[in-house]
Amino acid sequence: MRLLFLITATLISGCAPWYALPGPAVQTPILEARRIIAADGAVLPLRRWLPTGETAGVIIALHGFNDYSNAFSEPTKIFAKSGLITYAYDQRGFGNTANRGFWAGKKGFINDLRMVIQLVRGEHPDKPLFILGESFGAAVILASTNHKPSLEVEGYILVSPAVWGRQTMPWWQLIALEFFAHTMPLFHVTGQGLGRVPSDNVEMLRKIGSDPLVIKHTRLDTLYGFVGLMDAALKAAPFLRGDGLVLWGEKEDILPDKAMSAFNAKLPENGCARLARYESGHHMLLRDLKADIVLADIIHWISRPRSKLPSGADAVAIKNSETEGYGARPPVALDCN
Repeated sequence: MRLLFLITATLISGCAPWYALPGPAVQTPILEARRIIAADGAVLPLRRWLPTGETAGVIIALHGFNDYSNAFSEPTKIFAKSGLITYAYDQRGFGNTANRGFWAGKKGFINDLRMVIQLVRGEHPDKPLFILGESFGAAVILASTNHKPSLEVEGYILVSPAVWGRQTMPWWQLIALEFFAHTMPLFHVTGQGLGRVPSDNVEMLRKIGSDPLVIKHTRLDTLYGFVGLMDAALKAAPFLRGDGLVLWGEKEDILPDKAMSAFNAKLPENGCARLARYESGHHMLLRDLKADIVLADIIHWISRPRSKLPSGADAVAIKNSETEGYGARPPVALDCN
């Protein structure tokens, strides 16, 4: 064992993950119809979905790992019917951005989110603004909340948040991650053959499989950076403030129960985060066959964040906390902070 650690340390010292970090600021960020130009000149492709009638609120949506902004093309149809505008952008290294497949660094994702919030606020100064993240996108939101100043939004929606940090990983995974990320950072891995089921929507999964902008092979150093982001997301849980909605699926097959339980248990007891668990839900809750139930809950929560959810998924979360130890909190108090 000592020899193994010695060899590992020697190899690690000779190589390191390679990231495509943001460059220095050269301009003022710009919000255009189909793209956002960041301070360093990076172009982030943008999609926006407008309501058919009067605007009731605005959502900034952050996609999952290896995905891109098109992930919200179906859910936003429901949001639009309720008067909600949705903005979704390709995060650095994903979708149709430059350096596709390369990790942009935790601060890069956080700074981009803060930039987009300011730009969208400028477009809709009199409308309530919410941020929604799916998996990796939710981890970006969580990591952002642990930095000052506070995010200037009315609330956050975390869908299957990626919180599988090192704290919840077995020792052998940690050693393997460190070893291979520092010796073969350019090596690519896939999730094929693992038997995981991210959704019951087979047609949607087939479309993702044939979409050239969805990354199918992940660099090891990108995966290493992602784990670091999930570390930050898990550590941010005790410091969450303001109205929040955290959504999990009972049939979650991507994130382990240990990670979900650790996150839920860390949430502040006097906080405003409402937890919900969907009995038929998978990891991709917003695109499952019964996504309409989840979307209806989100729309209801945006207008009445302290009231019970129509589906009763918040009651399921409380029941699970009592019988399975998921760490769900009771209904939020009126004096939460």
